[in-house]
Amino acid sequence: MPAWLPLLLGFLTAVGPISTDMYLPAFPAIEAELGTARGSVEITLAAWFVGLAIGQLVQGTLADRLGRRRPLLIGTAIYTIASAGCAMATDMPTLAFWRCVAAFGGAASAVIPRAMVRDLADGLGAARLMSKLMLVMGAAPILAPSLGGLLLGAGGWRTIFWFGVAYGGLSCLLAWRLLPETLPPEFRARRSFVALLADFIQIARERSFITHSLMGAAAMFSVFAFIGGAPGVYIEQFGVNPTYFGLLFAISATGFIAASQLNPFLLNRFGAERVPAYALRASAVAVAVLVTAAVSGIGGLLGIFIPAAVAIAVMGLVFPNAAVGALSRHPARAGSASALLGTLQFSCAALGSALVGALADGTPRPMALLMVAGTAVALAAERLRPR
Repeated sequence: MPAWLPLLLGFLTAVGPISTDMYLPAFPAIEAELGTARGSVEITLAAWFVGLAIGQLVQGTLADRLGRRRPLLIGTAIYTIASAGCAMATDMPTLAFWRCVAAFGGAASAVIPRAMVRDLADGLGAARLMSKLMLVMGAAPILAPSLGGLLLGAGGWRTIFWFGVAYGGLSCLLAWRLLPETLPPEFRARRSFVALLADFIQIARERSFITHSLMGAAAMFSVFAFIGGAPGVYIEQFGVNPTYFGLLFAISATGFIAASQLNPFLLNRFGAERVPAYALRASAVAVAVLVTAAVSGIGGLLGIFIPAAVAIAVMGLVFPNAAVGALSRHPARAGSASALLGTLQFSCAALGSALVGALADGTPRPMALLMVAGTAVALAAERLRPR
């Protein structure tokens, strides 16, 4: 395996975080220009995750049947074209539609790199490789909101989506020129498309897959309740400048990356059973403090920011281990398993971001309570994992 391959896979996987996080500072500006009600732009975030959920089912199945390269190239091309549609949208339904199409294409860059990791490694080796992907991919949420704030100030919110067009085009070019095929023809699924879809049922029956997937999906719900609610809480409720919002978001993302890079060391020391268990317990304490601050108003902005940042950071120890645990027993159906995992995770992400918009009441309470709910379900799933 070339030393640069994890960097390339991380760059491709970062399409999702960039598309999610870079336009967060522009939420108020989009609502103002398109003349819609406060909180309405969250529907475009939910549409993005709906597209990801559907797209991953399709892309994962195709990746097992056609190999990894072709679906990834076609998906990134669709993402690039749809991002241009977002940049030219004149109303919120049109923007939401193109976001959904972009997500359908971008799903290839979410599901296929995970399947390629499973093609190349398993167990601790896969966890190490997944952590390297998290390092590169984690740079996206650090840089994206700050870059989005700069682009918003320089050329308006549409400039953010034109940047997405450029990133998608570069991703497509790099994949075409550099990405190797990790699934040889003799290992590809030869069955009918209907038979491949039946694999999802078999995969979902396996206890280790469903408990690890649910653990990651509930954690994703919590994270995206924060991502969807943070712009309204920080920018509108506490009056944070969009550029400084990017800085606050970057601090949270830096903690996530640091935790993900500690993951291999902690796995060697404590094992795959205890690391995500301890991480989720730390998250539970953090979100309990967050709810207390949100309800009482104690601590102001810092009372919200600090516990939320801690809760997000420790998820860097949950996501890679949840993914490896879910995929480890399905080497022959890695694409389908990765797709089902991603669909469950991003369906929960869509639900979290939609609920935080629907429940917005001008306080941090909806965001905090939804983060508690997600963490509680993740803890329950962790306890049900086979030992």
